Amino acid sequence: MRPQWTWFPWAHCQESTPPDPDQDREKIWAELFDELDVDKDGHIDLLELRTGLAGRGLSKRSVERIVKAGDTNQDGVLDFEEFTQYLRTHEKDLKLMFRNLDKNNDGEIDAAEIQQSLRTVGVEVSLKDASRILQRMDKDGTMTIDWNEWRDFFLFKPLTNMEDVARYWKRSMMLDIGEQLTVPDEFTEEEKKSGYVWRQLMAGGIAGCVSRTGTAPLDRIKVFRQVNGFIEFKGNVLSSFQYMIKEGGLRSLWRGNAINVLKIAPETAIKFTAYEQIKKMIRSRNESRTLRLHERFVAGSLAGATAQTAIYPMEVLRTRLTLGKTGQYSGIADCAKHILQREGVAALYKGYVPNLLSIVPYAGIDLAVYETLKFAWLNRNQGLADPGVMVLVGCGAVSSTCGQLASYPLALIRTRMQAQASLKGADKPSMVALLQNIVTQEGVAGLYRGISPNLLKVIPAVTVSYVVYEYTRIMLGVDIEGMIGGKGKG
Repeated sequence: MRPQWTWFPWAHCQESTPPDPDQDREKIWAELFDELDVDKDGHIDLLELRTGLAGRGLSKRSVERIVKAGDTNQDGVLDFEEFTQYLRTHEKDLKLMFRNLDKNNDGEIDAAEIQQSLRTVGVEVSLKDASRILQRMDKDGTMTIDWNEWRDFFLFKPLTNMEDVARYWKRSMMLDIGEQLTVPDEFTEEEKKSGYVWRQLMAGGIAGCVSRTGTAPLDRIKVFRQVNGFIEFKGNVLSSFQYMIKEGGLRSLWRGNAINVLKIAPETAIKFTAYEQIKKMIRSRNESRTLRLHERFVAGSLAGATAQTAIYPMEVLRTRLTLGKTGQYSGIADCAKHILQREGVAALYKGYVPNLLSIVPYAGIDLAVYETLKFAWLNRNQGLADPGVMVLVGCGAVSSTCGQLASYPLALIRTRMQAQASLKGADKPSMVALLQNIVTQEGVAGLYRGISPNLLKVIPAVTVSYVVYEYTRIMLGVDIEGMIGGKGKG
């Protein structure tokens, strides 16, 4: 239970003449201001607001947003007029939000209405989960929320509509750990029309470029170790670095990174476009229906397969360039020329089948784990609040790591098949034969060869990706809640 504020006199006095609601609110706001103004200087600063609202579980960012929204003279503090004007405006927004949620116009919100409203913005919760969210706002135990309960709960929470809830979680979709097999997130029609979606995707793409470049040495070690047994390269992570530097100098640590970065843009664009089209096919005639979790998984998997099919030759080129010796290829075009002349077009799709099969376990487990962690947080933290950076990064990192662990054996087989033709005298077994050979010669552990550098890069990749994404998002004019150019969506 969170601490309750004793200075919220919600009960109305029994008088012969009904009190003016506006005057009642003004009186309450005056008491709030006096309580928060600790040093009694007639102003509330960030520290006083954070201290006074500590029991509400607001993040530092949320408190800063309150001050920024109410500080009309931009002096960094709120005087009484600014404070009351902010609350007056915010309560009007909350009233509109309450009426939109109250579908049957009975003056109360029940669990079904919360479930329906969250569903319309891409957050799928069960009726049981919706009831848990409701219980944290339900003060009188009626299992419904009236206007007073709704207003009291959100009075200092800077949310203006249910889409704000979904937008918090969309930030984590931009975390890039080197794989693009995740299921895309949902966007509203208004977000698509406003340009918010492409700004969001662009910010994520730039973050992915920086993140992959920063962790490229570990990624190259992973590829080397995955094909161990076909070439002479052996050793631990440290000896792997020494081997690469000795063979080609420091620059060789980033060999193959250029094409790994270049493929982000086409892969993201194709996957997002395909996902939108596949969703329309699944919805059939009911275009406004929100996809259920398993439908999102199917649509995301098919979209991922479409994108992978289109850009797969770039995957093969990346593997060949990564494994290449110094001077073997002059660049991406030269590598492609060598493959086409010596092996034919079919070589650009070596390992395509295990790569396609890896989408299902990766996307399925990533989505399931992420949704589970998200709803666990929502249920424990009053359902409708800012999860904060650590929660978003943590959920994204854990779910992506679980997805990688599940799909890693197929990824290893894919990489070995991609590398086969580049190795002199190497046999070229099929996917099944290669799987049998690995298990027979190296045991089950052989299916996870190279996973240590892959896991080592998760934390730095996610951290760098998130930081760069946040700064890029600001430069592109997309704020945390999805507003563009500092203006909220209409």
